[in-house]
Amino acid sequence: MSYAGFLAALRAEGLTVVEVKTNGKSPASHNRNSKGPFGPVHGVLLHHTVTKGSANTVETCRKGYEGLPGPLCHGVITKDGRVHVVGYGRANHAGLGDDDVLQAVINEKPIPADNEANTDGNRHFYGFECENLGDNKDPWPAAQVDAMVRAATALLRAHGWNKDGKEAISVIAHAEWQPGKVDPRGPGYPGHAGIRARVAERLKHPASWSADAPSKPSTPQTPPKEDGMPSAKEIAEAVMAYKIDDPRTSGTKYVEVKDVLWWAGADSAQANTKVKDLEKQVKNLTDLVTQLTKTKEK
Repeated sequence: MSYAGFLAALRAEGLTVVEVKTNGKSPASHNRNSKGPFGPVHGVLLHHTVTKGSANTVETCRKGYEGLPGPLCHGVITKDGRVHVVGYGRANHAGLGDDDVLQAVINEKPIPADNEANTDGNRHFYGFECENLGDNKDPWPAAQVDAMVRAATALLRAHGWNKDGKEAISVIAHAEWQPGKVDPRGPGYPGHAGIRARVAERLKHPASWSADAPSKPSTPQTPPKEDGMPSAKEIAEAVMAYKIDDPRTSGTKYVEVKDVLWWAGADSAQANTKVKDLEKQVKNLTDLVTQLTKTKEK
């Protein structure tokens, strides 16, 4: 995947991406490629930083520190949910890990316990360092966890990993890769399996999907009629067919309600016609009187 494709995948998943330059240059050229290969890439590795403060965290991951030069990951996910891209290519984040774990990721099979450190992880994994003290007390904000899920999903989606819709094996925690590591951990972190479950759910939807988005309202359905209860239509038909005394014959005949209503409407229409005829006659007489008056004045 190209650097441009990497950024596009993250942004398509709804993430706010910040590119952090080194010596005025794009993160695309900031890497450890001179120290070893990058690729083939098979998955995403999540870490916690054991740092405090977003600016300090991003800068540490960009430049590294004595004995471990940067970049220390590809993206830093701060507590506000933003992804700060600090490098692209080989990065010092995964270190040596278990070859059985890597094989499980490649085969998309359940992750075994890590008990060896014999395989170069920097070559095979994208890395996201996530701002947290790592003391198992510092809480993980929901926005940050959501960004972790989206970042992992973006790359799984772009590579076509875990298409079967089951557990998203292609995203693992540092604790599952290298013996002795414990990250990520802490209050609010849903657990490694929990992260994978959320990623798997996102993969079932378009990249623009949000778990908290309101669902499309379903088409209203007519509630079923209770046993023994007539419908509104049946009641109306029964009323219209009900027979009452014929008002024209002083009760000597019976007629249906609908006929009486029709007569009332017909009588009303006939009355309206007569009124209009009378109005026309009055107007004609008025015009005639006016004309006669003018003739007399002359």
